[in-house]
Amino acid sequence: MYGFEALTFNIHGGYLEAIVRGYRSGLLTTADYNNLSQCETLDDIKMHLSATEYGPYLQNEPSPLHTTTIVEKCTLKLVDEYKHMLSQATEPLSTFLEYITYGHMIDNVVLIVTGTLHERDVQELLEKCHPLGMFDSIATLAVAQNMRELYRLVLVDTPLAPYFSECITSEDLDDMNIEIMRNTLYKAYLEDFYNFCKKLGGATAEIMSDLLAFEADRRAVNITINSIGTELTRDDRRKLYSNFGLLYPYGHEELAVCEDIDQVRGAMEKYPPYQSIFSKISYGESQMLDKSFYEEEVKRFCLAFEQQFHYGVFFAYVRLREQEIRNLMWVSECVAQNQKSRVHDSIVFIF
Repeated sequence: MYGFEALTFNIHGGYLEAIVRGYRSGLLTTADYNNLSQCETLDDIKMHLSATEYGPYLQNEPSPLHTTTIVEKCTLKLVDEYKHMLSQATEPLSTFLEYITYGHMIDNVVLIVTGTLHERDVQELLEKCHPLGMFDSIATLAVAQNMRELYRLVLVDTPLAPYFSECITSEDLDDMNIEIMRNTLYKAYLEDFYNFCKKLGGATAEIMSDLLAFEADRRAVNITINSIGTELTRDDRRKLYSNFGLLYPYGHEELAVCEDIDQVRGAMEKYPPYQSIFSKISYGESQMLDKSFYEEEVKRFCLAFEQQFHYGVFFAYVRLREQEIRNLMWVSECVAQNQKSRVHDSIVFIF
């Protein structure tokens, strides 16, 4: 029912859309980042943030501050806002909001399984997990020896259960298998989320299809670059790409056979939206690629707010806030390590 959302959307979604647009107006601006980059200590950063929406979360923190504390408190603000929206949401928005957290669940599962493999303390690992991706049985992940056990003992009762059907093997968990598991889960999750948004129809389907397609394409590029020089075969690589997006299917065929970053560049430059991303980085270089992708992603998320009566704004807001937290972590680390000249290297400006 494309074009008719305005008739019925506000019955259930109007209040929350207004709330999320209000939250979005509290995101830090370029002027804020310029002021933060002038700070000499982490306490200066805290003082500047006290005038923003992060103020109440940082006001009771004693000196000396640590970067982890700033990131933790800023993440807590995002979690509080997310929980407020989820508690007010009705179907299908509540399911849509839950989908947003599944990516963090996958990251948390991988973090704990990898940490256990390297004999790290489970409590220490739990503290590093993203709060949006927590679930009841997460602490028991440490007992699993292979993927079959991981599924049977823990994940069968979580929302991730359907995504595990593709990667259940009896092979022992090692670093390579865990990375393949992460990417297989992400592929299944993105495809499921994409299909869910398509079913919702209207402006939500249109905007979310574009945002998720970009995410799938970025993951395809990252998988290709990270698997160059490993024992991952071309067929294995192709299996990890999502079955949608601008690169699907012909771009995937080209990426699967790439042997170095310049071949990846050659394949991607045939697609105009990605041509501009690769034009910013010099040949043979991949360090700045992440930042270029983040900048393009932020641009698309900001555009999602230009249209009304759709759920894409909730996804866009959570992602923009996560980017802001990454920016604050980078600024805090640069200040803490006295590397202020590098502050602007990794900041992705949102407004």
